[in-house]
Amino acid sequence: QVQLVESGGGLVQAEASLRLSCGASERTFSSYAMGWFRQAPGKEREFVAAISRSGIITFYADPVKGRFAISRDNAKNTVYLQMNSLKPEDTAVYYCAARRNILSSNNYYEQSGYNYWGQGTQVTVSS
Repeated sequence: QVQLVESGGGLVQAEASLRLSCGASERTFSSYAMGWFRQAPGKEREFVAAISRSGIITFYADPVKGRFAISRDNAKNTVYLQMNSLKPEDTAVYYCAARRNILSSNNYYEQSGYNYWGQGTQVTVSS
């Protein structure tokens, strides 16, 4: 069982930056691809970004391309989401997730492919 704990959320103004962190309990963290998802009030949870086990391959949802960056530090069992130029529409609860299966261009966005989820961290962007 992998336990994931997100942190770094908060209330910021538009155009500000935040960095989310997700720490994993699993010693074999490097064997999991990782993803970030978000759920805005009244909306379904959606894909934000994903990163391969090695950190070499990344995927992003169109709304965050060029503004968000996902990275990982396998030595620290941590995945990050650097969020720049935040917009009010980025307001959501952000979740990190871990998947055992290999990340590919055909599956990175599928929530069902992720085996473990964190409890989420709230990000609120005011205009």
